[in-house]
Parts: sequence; C-alpha cells; structure tokens
Amino acid sequence: MSKVSVHYDKVADDYDNHYDASNGRDYYSHICDGVISALPKDGKLLDIGCGTGLFMQRYLKTGREAIGIDISQGMIRRAKTRKVSDVALGTAEVLPFRNESFDAVSSLLAFSYFQHPESMLEESFRVLKPGGSLSICTLGRNIFTSLVPAAYRIGEKLNVKRVGMAYFSEHYYKEEEIRKLLEDVGFVDTNVFRRSFAHVDLRPSVYYLSKKMEPFIESRMPYLAFNLCASGRKPEKKE
Repeated sequence: MSKVSVHYDKVADDYDNHYDASNGRDYYSHICDGVISALPKDGKLLDIGCGTGLFMQRYLKTGREAIGIDISQGMIRRAKTRKVSDVALGTAEVLPFRNESFDAVSSLLAFSYFQHPESMLEESFRVLKPGGSLSICTLGRNIFTSLVPAAYRIGEKLNVKRVGMAYFSEHYYKEEEIRKLLEDVGFVDTNVFRRSFAHVDLRPSVYYLSKKMEPFIESRMPYLAFNLCASGRKPEKKE
C-alpha cells in the first residue's frame, strides 16, 4: 500500500470538511470551474483520483455520467456515502477500462502525486474516445509552492493529521513542463493556465484578502496563483 493511500485512508473523514465547507468549498468550486470549462457538455467522464466524489457530484448535477477511481479505500467509502456510487479502487498508471471508453477524463489535485505522470497521461489518452478531452488541475511551481515540501516534512514529523499534510515526493509543474507532457502523449489543442491565488490552507483573514485580489492576480500576475489547470484533446481518427 502506498504512502499516499495510507494517508488518505486516515484523513478520508476530514476531507469533505477541508474542501466542502466554508473557504474550502469556495476554493474547490473555483478549481472545479476551471476544470469543467475544458470538458465536453455531455458524455461519460472518468475522474482519476476522485477522492470523496466532490467533483463527480458537481459533474453529475449537469445530467452527465461519471465514473471515479482512487487508490484510497477510505476515500472510496466516503464517495459512496455521497451517493456517487460508480467508484472503484485503482491506480492512474494502469486504468482498468477498455480503449476509447470515455468522452472525458478529469483529475483534481492528484497529478502532483503521480510518480509516473507519463503513464497516467498515456492511459488517459488510451481510454478516451477520439475527440475526447482531458482536463486536470494540480499545484504549479512558484515562489510559494517551493516552500511546501519543507512545511509538509515538518507537519509529518509533528504528526499533524490534516489533509495533504505529509511528504509524498510530489512534483509541482511549470506551464511549459505540463504542456510538453500532454503534447508528447499526443494531445492537441492544449491549454494551460493558472488558478487560485486564495488557497484553502491560508488563515481566514488572509484568505479573504487573497480572494479579493484573485481576479487581478489571475489576469495580470498569474505566476502568483497556486494551481495549474491543463487540458488537451485526443485527435479525431483520420478518414
């Protein structure tokens, strides 16, 4: 069992409180909007690293179909209590689905954990139908996130039981780096942009101030935003 799955098994019951209440809900919704903007308006979605099903729940409300996969049994159990029943245990690097099974693939806040991101993208490309879209959101590399690994190591040593508060050798991406990963696999019409200057883990007073500055930061100083949203499309088959 991986360190990531062990951690999220332990914090599964706290995950919704982190991302589906107060500032966390606002932060997560902002990310969801960025991911959904690059997905088709109908069709079948695979959500990789689905967690407790928060993103799937939003997607299903639009009348679309979704399946989720996650490496944490605890998160899967929570997802099923949310009545997001079509979820399964599995890894992103070896997806248990047939070729060309989905119209869309999504992944929120999990991509930085993948030790073999190329494998995840290749598998996503494989299960997508021609013309299907991939849309992900992950922590990007900037002056703030460069401090995160040290903070996580300290939190781990202090046995802080908080969502994400452990060191997993995660990788934070630059725009050109993640775009190249997508294009090397075969995705076209790629798009990468920054999202979320107001981060969920900020103190409430700092979060409120950051939220007021967020539109300006995202449009004029995007490098200061924490997350990267990246998307691409699988080409149609040639006649």
